Amino acid sequence: MATTGKNKDNANSSTGASKASKSKGSADTEQSIVWIGMDLGTSRTAIACSNGVRESFPSLVGYPKDIISHKMLGTDVLYGKDVIARRLSLNVYRPLEAGVIKGSGDDKNVAADEAEANMTAARQLVKHAIRSANAPADSLVYCVIGAPAEASINNRHALLEAAKEVIDSVIICSEPFSVAYGMNVLTDALVIDIGAGTTDLCRMHGTMPEAEDQVTLDHGGDILDAKLSELLKKSHPEVSFSLQMIVDAKERFSTVRSTSDPILVTWPVNGRPTEIDITNEMKEACFSIIPPIVEALGKLVASFDPEFQEVLRNNVLLGGGGSQIRGLAEAISDYMDEHLGGGQVRQVEEPVFAGANGALLISKDMPPEYWEQLS
Repeated sequence: MATTGKNKDNANSSTGASKASKSKGSADTEQSIVWIGMDLGTSRTAIACSNGVRESFPSLVGYPKDIISHKMLGTDVLYGKDVIARRLSLNVYRPLEAGVIKGSGDDKNVAADEAEANMTAARQLVKHAIRSANAPADSLVYCVIGAPAEASINNRHALLEAAKEVIDSVIICSEPFSVAYGMNVLTDALVIDIGAGTTDLCRMHGTMPEAEDQVTLDHGGDILDAKLSELLKKSHPEVSFSLQMIVDAKERFSTVRSTSDPILVTWPVNGRPTEIDITNEMKEACFSIIPPIVEALGKLVASFDPEFQEVLRNNVLLGGGGSQIRGLAEAISDYMDEHLGGGQVRQVEEPVFAGANGALLISKDMPPEYWEQLS
């Protein structure tokens, strides 16, 4: 974990910790702090706040392409659903990739100007999320942000840089850990958080998870979208569709159940709306994320204390947006039966907000001295 402070050039939690000490010591000043849990995801950002505000929106930032689009839109920047609706008039940025800011890590394939543009978009995305919290202008903002379990130091530093202009103190924590914390499942459990860019797994055993307790996979919702697109191009080469149409279909119909109703979409063929059956392709694409998840689960179980492996294997929590695939928890359990000798998986409540809810609880529970130790 790490912290930073608003309007400071370097990450420094000493001032933030002292402010927190004063606030926790006085009922009158307690109201001057807004605690925020944020799940800053590749596809979707969610916040849960101590003032009761909860918001979720696509992690998209859009800028008008030219003077005409600027005049039509009447603004310099759009966010979330507005970007999707107006995307033909915008230069669209999805600044997060695999749960981290594009170009912030060790990937040398991202040009410097592109990396800077994504950093700018990420800053504005965080600012938009904080504005959505409706915090009073004179209040302190303390925020816990979920990140992929194995995010590099460079990636975490980039998240801190994106946040420090609008947040007084930040903790970067593992996304699956925040899910587990929010459910008060702190021991004898395995947590899976399926996002768009990554799937993160975390082993809980009554202490803060260490590096060997966590695994990050690049199999997430984006891989599923690519797989579905590939399958449909092979089976229905005559059909025209966009990536957004694939995403919309996935969000409406995703399933791994063999008994579900036919999945029918109306997409154009030579410009004419035509009903297409995409049932088999949808099920195959959704099932494709299960084998790598179970393989990673198996490694985390096998490297755990032998006396506790069975209880760990039978207490798997499934969260994140990808957990909403119909029948996924049962399908993972069945695959574990076949390949790991058994296992039980259950979906968390409120999968969209589970990470943000847990991050909010972490922000409230961390004592001032602990924030200071994280600097």
